[in-house]
Amino acid sequence: MPIVATGFFMPMTTSVSPDALPLSIAAVERDTGIGKDTLRVWERRYGFPLPSRDAFGERSYPFEQVEKLRIIRRLMDQGHRPGRIVAQPVAALLALGQGSAGDAHVQSVIPEYLQPYLDLIKGHDSEALQTQLTQVLTREGLSDFVTDIVAPLVVCVGEAWVRGELAVFEEHLFTECITRVMRLGIANSPKPRHEAGPQVLLTTFPQESHGLGILMVECLLVQQGCTCLSLGTQTPVLDIARAAVAHRADVVALSFSSLMKTNDVLDGLAELRQHLPSTVTVWAGGQAAALKRRKLAQVEVLRGLADVSAQVKRWRSAALKSNP
Repeated sequence: MPIVATGFFMPMTTSVSPDALPLSIAAVERDTGIGKDTLRVWERRYGFPLPSRDAFGERSYPFEQVEKLRIIRRLMDQGHRPGRIVAQPVAALLALGQGSAGDAHVQSVIPEYLQPYLDLIKGHDSEALQTQLTQVLTREGLSDFVTDIVAPLVVCVGEAWVRGELAVFEEHLFTECITRVMRLGIANSPKPRHEAGPQVLLTTFPQESHGLGILMVECLLVQQGCTCLSLGTQTPVLDIARAAVAHRADVVALSFSSLMKTNDVLDGLAELRQHLPSTVTVWAGGQAAALKRRKLAQVEVLRGLADVSAQVKRWRSAALKSNP
């Protein structure tokens, strides 16, 4: 029996799984983040991927090859070079991904109290996930919620994604859920005392799209009585400096994930310092290797979330000395 939809008679068909449909080279580029030119070069140089051709002679990539390309992209994000991994079989890539996530004896051990959250993520029950997280936030308070639940859960989700145990959409849904809950905690926090300071501008550089790190720092700062202004992620360096001046920020706080290249971190911080008044302090935190290798001129490095409170105390102590 036909189904009427928007004025047209449409025959009833069996739904086709999106996994069964081959993708064009443009769709693969969007799906994996690997450029068309790169895909063509790999095809010639490494013999993978091996697309077929559609009726118009255009490249067509089966699902299995797209899945392997996703794994390759994850490994490249962890620092692996294409020449060493593209031609390897999927099993070898997955094993390599487990090694990238950490010590093989440690990384797979998930704290028992976090397992229910991971089960909800894998079960696609974002409503229940948000409800449980909100209840913990209400019970534990924002600071403990961030340090005891959010921070270790982000690590577990990231490791699961690297190992291929979570799909991109599952990781994205988790990120949106945890962001909403933390934003709720910030909105319900008491307004800071104006005289307490500092006023902190939070953001990331243009190359950094991950925002959970800077959001966790913001949660801890508002609990310390700081006034926070978040620009979100991927703000051009010159605009960060302009915003800091326009809003009379005392501190610019930046977050860098492990995917940030050393030169992007160091060059960006040096450029930012050139454009900022000397009275504005720069805090930099995260897992980027550049923050661990050397001391950065005129930049205070946050050695983890536990260092946020200490940095606030240092700033206030220095402010009292300069304005007795």
